[in-house]
Amino acid sequence: MLSRPSDSPRTPSAPRFLRSPRSSRSARPPGQRASAAQAPPAATGDAALLGHLNAAPAGVAEGALLACCGSRRWARLIAAHRPYPDLGALLAAGDEASYDLSPADLDEALADEAVVEQLPAVIPMDGAGALAAHTALRAAHAEYERRFGHVFVICLDGLHPDEMRNRVLAEIHARLDNERDAERAKAAEELRRIARGRLVRLISGPLQLSGIPRFRPA
Repeated sequence: MLSRPSDSPRTPSAPRFLRSPRSSRSARPPGQRASAAQAPPAATGDAALLGHLNAAPAGVAEGALLACCGSRRWARLIAAHRPYPDLGALLAAGDEASYDLSPADLDEALADEAVVEQLPAVIPMDGAGALAAHTALRAAHAEYERRFGHVFVICLDGLHPDEMRNRVLAEIHARLDNERDAERAKAAEELRRIARGRLVRLISGPLQLSGIPRFRPA
């Protein structure tokens, strides 16, 4: 297990071409490994952005990759294995690094997420019904954090903003019944899926979480 070195601070910013608005070991089915064949090919216009990521200094690349997953070790592993010939290879490396998160790495990545707090950015809070729904969501999330000791994470890629709140609320309630180890494995898998989508957006253009501006909680 690799511990986080104290001399590896987060890079405060990345150049414009990479800048964004900002469980134990994850369970991997026997014999499963990340495969570049599972990834969509990079569009022709994305090749230049991938080339910039490949050529960027290590600290700059790690800073950009931290916008995809909050584990410093995850970002270092992907940066260290450059250059990547295409998006598929980059996504395979992201999956592999996600499978290799230590308990401490997973805790660090989870601490960097704030899905529930981000929802109001894309879901209007007009009307008593919307306010009541968001109040219920925050109450459910508080119970989730009390039970598991970390924030709730879920990949929302592909969902319309109108569907997000109901999906998150339903999933929180369903996952509250999980055992602690099972939920950490589920959270790690959701982080892997989230990171995969963010890598695609990092290479394709503005980095967003299903339309939700990416930011780090204070």
